[in-house]
Amino acid sequence: MSIGDQVQFGESGRVPAILRDARSGRLRELIFITPETLARIESSRRLYRCPPGANTTPQSQAVPVEVVQEARLNRHGDCLLLSVFFDETGEDNFTRLLWQDAPPDSAEDDILEAVYHIIQQRRNQDADSSYVASLFAKGLDKILGKIGEEATETAVAGKGGDPDQVVSETADLFFHVLVLLGYYDLPPERIYAELRRRFGISGLVEKAARGR
Repeated sequence: MSIGDQVQFGESGRVPAILRDARSGRLRELIFITPETLARIESSRRLYRCPPGANTTPQSQAVPVEVVQEARLNRHGDCLLLSVFFDETGEDNFTRLLWQDAPPDSAEDDILEAVYHIIQQRRNQDADSSYVASLFAKGLDKILGKIGEEATETAVAGKGGDPDQVVSETADLFFHVLVLLGYYDLPPERIYAELRRRFGISGLVEKAARGR
């Protein structure tokens, strides 16, 4: 299915498209695209622009300019977001900041909680189509074995001194720990609560208390 088949064009026969700089992520322009131009963008992966006098120039005479890296469609199908490799001399048309609120606490995506919920959703799926389901199907020992494996790889990465590798292996370890929490139906909040309980307590004191 082509992009054009999924887009809801307006009464004018065009759809708005927000152009985002593929390098910086900043919004650059708002344009309106016809089905014909959208088909040309999809096939060539280039953004078509009309030459000077665009108000009187048919869009069929538009010429390919910038490379389009990615195209996204909003949930209603009536607005596009195109990531474009602009010329370095391109003008940024969204320079006036009207306001910038700090995100509310709920918007600071708790990624561990989100991943945990996905794990819980997938644990009973077909083991042939879901990695999480396959771990649950193989049982606790398989999950524990994966945690041991990922912990070892994290330690090796730490010894290797490559920060990116440390991040990657730690993410793998965290994921499999979340699988273990899912096995026991323990949400991450239980871990957060325990960390909050320990916060401000000397590590040596806390360790001694556990050894009593």
